[in-house]
Amino acid sequence: MQIAHEPLELRYVLRGVSHDGVLLNERVLGSSFILSPSQLIETWAVSEDVPLQAGDLEPLLALQPELIVLGTGAQLRFPAPAVHAAALTRGIGIEFMDNAAAARTFNLLASEHRRVVAGFVVG
Repeated sequence: MQIAHEPLELRYVLRGVSHDGVLLNERVLGSSFILSPSQLIETWAVSEDVPLQAGDLEPLLALQPELIVLGTGAQLRFPAPAVHAAALTRGIGIEFMDNAAAARTFNLLASEHRRVVAGFVVG
């Protein structure tokens, strides 16, 4: 799926999502990763095969976002309530969606200069 909205001022732009991974700028990332408007963490030890745990959010929370957008893979998968609580108890909003929706949402929020961090579960 091609993503149309591509703000030019952003360092990282999510351009598309496919079965191969997520197209970030000109690279396809084929494994799970974390992204903020200014930082890419290419290694995030989560997969679609294993349910997310609260501790999996620690690298995202360390970036001090106001909102976390979590792409759960090709399909939306709601994690356990403890995953929600890991962010909400710190006053950080968290939204779960499939990777295509998460990519569109991240681009929009980043273009509005929001302190957003996204995690993408790939593979």
